[in-house]
Amino acid sequence: MDLNDANLQSLMEFLRKTLDPDPLVRRPAEKFLESVEGNQNYPVLLLTLLEKSQDNVIRVCAAVTFKNYIKRNWRIVEDEQNKISDPDRTTVKANIVNLMLRSPEQIQKQLSDAISIIGREDFPQKWPDLLTEMVTRFQSGDFHIINGVLRTAHSLFKRYRHEFKSNELWLEIKLVLDTFAAPLTELFQATIELCQTHAKDINALKVLFSSLTLISKLFYSLNFQDLPEFFEDNMETWMSNFHNLLTLDNKLLQTDDEEEAGLLEMLKSQICDNAALYAQKYDEEFQPFLPRFVTAIWNLLVSTGQEVKYDLLVSNAIQFLASVCERPHYKNLFEDQNTLTSICEKVIVPNMEFRSADEEAFEDNSEEYIRRDLEGSDIDTRRRAACDLVRGLCKFFEAPVTAIFSGYVNSMLAEYAKNPGLNWKHKDAAIYLVTSLASKAQTQKHGITQANELVNLTEFFVNHIITDLKSPNINEFPVLKADAIKYVMIFRSQLPKEQLLQAVPLLMAHLEAESAVEHTYAAHALERLFTMRGPNNTTLITPGEMAPFTSQLLNNLFKALSVPGSAENEYIMKAIMRSFSLLQDAIVPYIPTLIDQLTQKLLLVSKNPSKPHFNHYLFESLCLSIRITCKANPSTVGSFEEALFPVFTEILQNDVQEFVPYVFQVMSLLLEIHSDSIPSSYMALFPHLLQPALWERAGNIPPLVRLLQAYLEKGAPTIASSAADKIPGLLGVFQKLIASKANDHQGFYLLNSIIEHMPPESIMQYRKQIFILLFQRLQSSKTTKFIKSFLVFINLFGVKYGAIALQEIFDSIQPKMFGMVLEKIIIPDVQKVSGPVEKKICAVGITKILTECPAMMDTEYTKLWTPLLQALIGFFELPEDDSTPDDEHFIDIEDTPGYQTAFSQLAFAGKKEHDPIGDSMGNPKILLAQSLHKLSTACPGRVPSMLSSSLNADALQFLQGYLLAASVQLV
Repeated sequence: MDLNDANLQSLMEFLRKTLDPDPLVRRPAEKFLESVEGNQNYPVLLLTLLEKSQDNVIRVCAAVTFKNYIKRNWRIVEDEQNKISDPDRTTVKANIVNLMLRSPEQIQKQLSDAISIIGREDFPQKWPDLLTEMVTRFQSGDFHIINGVLRTAHSLFKRYRHEFKSNELWLEIKLVLDTFAAPLTELFQATIELCQTHAKDINALKVLFSSLTLISKLFYSLNFQDLPEFFEDNMETWMSNFHNLLTLDNKLLQTDDEEEAGLLEMLKSQICDNAALYAQKYDEEFQPFLPRFVTAIWNLLVSTGQEVKYDLLVSNAIQFLASVCERPHYKNLFEDQNTLTSICEKVIVPNMEFRSADEEAFEDNSEEYIRRDLEGSDIDTRRRAACDLVRGLCKFFEAPVTAIFSGYVNSMLAEYAKNPGLNWKHKDAAIYLVTSLASKAQTQKHGITQANELVNLTEFFVNHIITDLKSPNINEFPVLKADAIKYVMIFRSQLPKEQLLQAVPLLMAHLEAESAVEHTYAAHALERLFTMRGPNNTTLITPGEMAPFTSQLLNNLFKALSVPGSAENEYIMKAIMRSFSLLQDAIVPYIPTLIDQLTQKLLLVSKNPSKPHFNHYLFESLCLSIRITCKANPSTVGSFEEALFPVFTEILQNDVQEFVPYVFQVMSLLLEIHSDSIPSSYMALFPHLLQPALWERAGNIPPLVRLLQAYLEKGAPTIASSAADKIPGLLGVFQKLIASKANDHQGFYLLNSIIEHMPPESIMQYRKQIFILLFQRLQSSKTTKFIKSFLVFINLFGVKYGAIALQEIFDSIQPKMFGMVLEKIIIPDVQKVSGPVEKKICAVGITKILTECPAMMDTEYTKLWTPLLQALIGFFELPEDDSTPDDEHFIDIEDTPGYQTAFSQLAFAGKKEHDPIGDSMGNPKILLAQSLHKLSTACPGRVPSMLSSSLNADALQFLQGYLLAASVQLV
């Protein structure tokens, strides 16, 4: 693509179409842009358009498109096409910083993200001048430019907060500190001075406080891994200024907005974070500053209002106190009973209250409320922080804190009892307090695993929780109902089973609640209860105990999906999946109705997939329906295909990328259920599965390979007779996969199925070429994973076609090649093979080479006979060699960058491990003994003399044991 006006104009038109709400206009434009991504100059054209276009919408669209393009393609992945040419990479890096700093803020943010994505890959080695280019801009005095640099630096360095320690990381941080720490400190001081100069100029203050917030965030990132010497030497400068900013109150910066945090709140909450970091990690060095920070933050907490805009500030301030009170040598600050009472009264209780803002979220923004409350993303909420502070205080002061709060809980419950309609929020706070007091340790899988002995959870459940669940009006006090359901859910491992069984029908009734939060919690609680393990590793709640409720449970779950706002509720879908899994055969009578509802739902969501978890559980539920029903009656598979194929066809025709891998998995499951032949509906699809475009997406590869394996297992003769012209296409797929380090094992899965199932004459002409391709890959890139797969393949070939055929095919490629493979690959590396089926294939294959290949007995290969036998006995008796060379690191499928649909394995579409040898061969050790006996009978005297001359004593002893067990001897 040349850099000219015509191309710019055309690109502009396509970008405009990508904004069109009509999918018939939008999708082709998106497809076109995807197709030109690999063209040279494409990123440069986007940047040119972004800089020169007069249309602001186009500029923003170009910026977003550019950022996403960089996100998908900048990282160079081995075995995958590099879509960005070197000249384009150089041009982008040479211009992007400048362009970012000159752009308006909306575009600056997109380009800043793009720089950090490039920086993650290229900085510092391939982009050494990035930092110096940025730091020199601090001198510009223009805060639009300075904030652009700070924002970029923040997105570049924030990964230091969660990277694992490594030498490489230390070196990078050291380089950053050497270049960046001093100018950042100077900028910090200069900005604070400017704040004093412009104390009455609101516009200047807004820009300066944005800078201070970004500088504070950078401080956090640069200090996270370890305390840098520079910051230790300059701690006085930073900490005294942080302290002053915490106590600063400029009326001009106060906002009237009750929802949105202002600049002052954002800065102060980041400073609380920075102080907590130092208090936790560098407490010795921070000790001189700690008392004044505790005082400042305490004063901040008791003087800050309940408005939503202060939430982040208050929760970070409380988190600071929580991190301090957990440290043994700050314990003396909290020992006094009056201090504890004061913290409980002035900080914890007020921040546990259910505010009108929470009530609004509960009613009008249930998804966000659930995300915060259930999934723990409420890390920034006041309640979560107060809860953490309670846990922190309980570490050293459990008895006094529990005593103080017990008083509060009792008085709150008494208030509620006086007038439930008016005082229900008191009970809500009481339940939250009990929960935070009682919870010591928690896991996703088991809920609360360790509880405070001073809190009687069962008694509280009987007196205060079950009453709310039993209330006949499920829509009254929905917040308290949700609290009660959540209590059952999180204390499920602490409550006795009979109370859980008592709760199950009540939870099922709450699935009919109008409140989205209430019926979602009910679904989630049921799903969690159904996964609990009882004795003997079975489920705690048995299918028998659920039998009386099956109809109501399924009914209510599916009914809940039709409530407005819950049409794609992932918790309900997960509960449906878990109910199917628990109830097993009991759901069979309901399947005809349910499969219809699930198919309708699938058709609906495939139009615009937006909830990945919901979609995943939907496909899992489909798989369970198929498995359970077809296990009882395999002939029902046809009715599932009738129901699902029209939807699947639509998904494949519209190329709904998110769903295609799922469709292939469900189709594999269906096809594997067929007993012998392959239905014509599948054969019609077969040619389409070999199209190269499908194999370009990493997420399609595992399910497509499995589907092709199912085709080969069920219909190899049909393919050989009616689709023989497709065999080269099938081998083409194998060739593509084998060339990739990430996917070569998938190529072997396919190849092994071809060898095992295809009629020998149908692939005769291709066999030599297959081996040549494998040798070429061995020469170009020999990895442990490849060797293991290669060994399994050649032994499977030997088992299937005989050892003579194996030796002949090797020697036809190059004379004496068979000996080289034995000496250089099989003998030294067979110990690396893992997996029971794989080991069995290799053992049987090597036995055949030893005992059914004349060339091993009377040619130059004979010298390899004993070392091969020694290797096989070692394979039986020695531990597996699981070492891999240091320089080998496999790119995991999950690691591919950008937005490629990753492959999500459906647990309930799982494939049973297939054993191509089966039970026909028996124990491989016995097989070896019997085969050696047969060989020695054919050439008497030869085998014992070969053994006695060169097999080591241990191996000989093991072999005697095999012969004894098989009741045979060598002659």
